Amino acid sequence: MNPTDRERLLKRDRISGSEILLRSLLLEGVECVFGYPGGAVLYIYDAMHGNPDFKHILTRHEQGAIHAADGYARSTGRTGVCLATSGPGATNLITGIATAHMDSIPLVVITGNVATSLLGTDAFQEADIGGMTLPVTKHSYMVRTADELPRVLREAFHLANSGRKGPVLVDIPKDVSAEMTEFIYPEEISIRGYQPLPFVRPDQIGRLAAVLRSARKPLILAGAGIIHAGAEQALSELARHCGIPVTTTLLGIGGFPSDDPLSLGMAGMHGTVTANRALLQCDLLVAVGSRFDDRVTMRLDGFAPEAVIAHIDIDAAEIGKLVPSSISVTGDACTVLRALLDELRADSGTYGHANQTASWVSELNRMKMLHPPRYRKDGQELKPQYVIEMIAETTGGEAIITTDVGQHQMWTALFGRFNHPRTLITSGGLGTMGFGFPAAIGAQIGNPGRTVISINGDGGMQMCAQELAVCAIHQIPVKIVVINNRTLGMIKQWQELVYEGRHSHIDLSGSPDFVKLAEAYGITGLRAQNPEEAQRVWQLAMETEGPVLIDFVVDRDELVYPMVPQGMALSDMMTGEEITNG
Repeated sequence: MNPTDRERLLKRDRISGSEILLRSLLLEGVECVFGYPGGAVLYIYDAMHGNPDFKHILTRHEQGAIHAADGYARSTGRTGVCLATSGPGATNLITGIATAHMDSIPLVVITGNVATSLLGTDAFQEADIGGMTLPVTKHSYMVRTADELPRVLREAFHLANSGRKGPVLVDIPKDVSAEMTEFIYPEEISIRGYQPLPFVRPDQIGRLAAVLRSARKPLILAGAGIIHAGAEQALSELARHCGIPVTTTLLGIGGFPSDDPLSLGMAGMHGTVTANRALLQCDLLVAVGSRFDDRVTMRLDGFAPEAVIAHIDIDAAEIGKLVPSSISVTGDACTVLRALLDELRADSGTYGHANQTASWVSELNRMKMLHPPRYRKDGQELKPQYVIEMIAETTGGEAIITTDVGQHQMWTALFGRFNHPRTLITSGGLGTMGFGFPAAIGAQIGNPGRTVISINGDGGMQMCAQELAVCAIHQIPVKIVVINNRTLGMIKQWQELVYEGRHSHIDLSGSPDFVKLAEAYGITGLRAQNPEEAQRVWQLAMETEGPVLIDFVVDRDELVYPMVPQGMALSDMMTGEEITNG
């Protein structure tokens, strides 16, 4: 923002609460708000009318708005903003708030509410959204007067995007949005008791450096905290300086380049063979920005059984919550890794750790060659893994990929290429179907010069298909991939492998013709049913300006391997190699 515009916005005019809201958002650098109007926010939408500075995207469902704001935040690192009315508008945001909370995504969620005189009276479209979302927000505000709005909004943005990031709710009663007052923007804020960046203790760094020096089979587990902290460069330097292999969580993908020789891929339930076996064999595990989710650890008594555990996390509450650690460092991942590198480099004259781990790295590289992610290629039948490989090859790991939730999500993690942070956008902790496509809209708004590809299952696509209208109207050039296996694939896989083949309520027969659906919204639709068609239509899609939907009709019986069944240990991994060889 140029100084002239900032000076204009900071002018101490007597304006309404709604105008204060818009000015405050602009002063926070908000590029776009995703929302859906209703009675309790009509003053706010009226203030938008004729305001050339303010950009708003009208989604077709409130859940689409919050997932778009989430995709914007994940792909840019900036705070995403969404807006909805009271009652059902606000409650439609709850799944998206929980999605962001589980994955520590910075959002400011603005809701309208009934007038302050009606609060607690069960008025029309009244809902206690603050109470409902208390477990899934970092903080919540109920704004009682227009005078509070500038401070509340400054604090909300600070809280959302500092420390362990997360969604902050700002609930604005209708009379507050209409109330007139003098606009006074607080340049400085201070929140009593809030210390977002813990002090990194030198003695903790020294202990971690000492165990690294003695380790022969060290392993780094990189979680989303690497990406949130912008620590990807520090991680790469540490891994190369010490010769430490790196595995990632699902949300840590992109925090370390997929193509790096030290990369082992994703670990956990559907992790690579090499990553999971490395966890079983390592003598030191350094977990950075990972909360030891159950889909990574599987049965805890079988997780990293030979390893000394070192845990680095910005949230002290995560240290020792699930996996006891011998060494813990509380702090920002980038700050901690830089301090650790300084400590190790200071001793570089007597320390040749990369040589010390050479045999371990060599062993894991042989394992990667013997046990790559694989699938059986059956003639002209189109395999979902083939589609993901094709996308990875044509984009070279440079595109931003969003996924929905299910088999296609795991195939994307296994067969995709992600060499940069913020290039895989997916719902990890909550596993929210219907997330992927709206998130791609937000990612494209936040990254207008980038290629954004949304990979969806045919089930999840039907939870958000109405947002095709947004792409069509605004010509948002997302390439929308539907991996169409006519079934709820991941549910089918569990029923097949765990529930003895008893398939129950997974058939998606009767789904729409996705090509015709896209065309009905004014979007180009394409279809492929074999590898040759897939190559042709994908090339056409990438050459076409604007949004394109591609319906890839794939083998409905493909399963995701490797797999560790729920309740089992990593050592019980089913590689599927007897099925996928060939």
